[in-house]
Amino acid sequence: MRILIAEDAPTSRRILQAVLARWGHEVAVTCDGDEALQALQADDAPRLAILDWMMPGLDGAEVCRRVRERVTQVPPYIILLTARGAKEDVVEGLRAGADDYVTKPFDNDELCARIEVGRRVVELQTALAGRVEELQAALDRVKTLHGILPICMHCHKIRNDHQSWERIEKYITLHSDAQFSHSLCPECLEKHYPASSPSHAEADGEPSAGPADGQDAFTRCNTSAE
Repeated sequence: MRILIAEDAPTSRRILQAVLARWGHEVAVTCDGDEALQALQADDAPRLAILDWMMPGLDGAEVCRRVRERVTQVPPYIILLTARGAKEDVVEGLRAGADDYVTKPFDNDELCARIEVGRRVVELQTALAGRVEELQAALDRVKTLHGILPICMHCHKIRNDHQSWERIEKYITLHSDAQFSHSLCPECLEKHYPASSPSHAEADGEPSAGPADGQDAFTRCNTSAE
């Protein structure tokens, strides 16, 4: 996992960097709060950060506050690492926006366990953000018809939001997931294709076509026309 560390003391910084590298993490190193904030606000910012509290420029608690001011889908998991171990300090650090708090000198096993907790939280946040994006994309694809639709009483075209008129099947296709399959009702079959209508067949002594045969008749008419 890629982890940002912010520590102004060279010896402490090298020790922490070596420990994290030994555990297999990729370490991004900063030396003060200003550098840490800039790194955490970058597009490719590490998802987990270990910040010293007392640093030149911005201190660790202030870095936490400024990072939390930015709303992101996957906020970084921040661990404050400091010699300030009183209960009041822990409360202040967590209220500033830290997710966890480790006192110096840190125990390797404890720090490793807390980083593992942070990793799980980041993975869950990433998965949740992905699901939110998928749901938003699905909502964007959902098309609904609602309200009063102005429709021509003669040609049955519908007036759209741009004040132009379009065929009803085109309008419904654009605003819903419905699809159309063209057929003929018995009345239109009689009117437009009388030779294929049931009444014509009965007049010729042929078996009458059922209501469901409109599509077949429409197909026969189109085939004969070709």
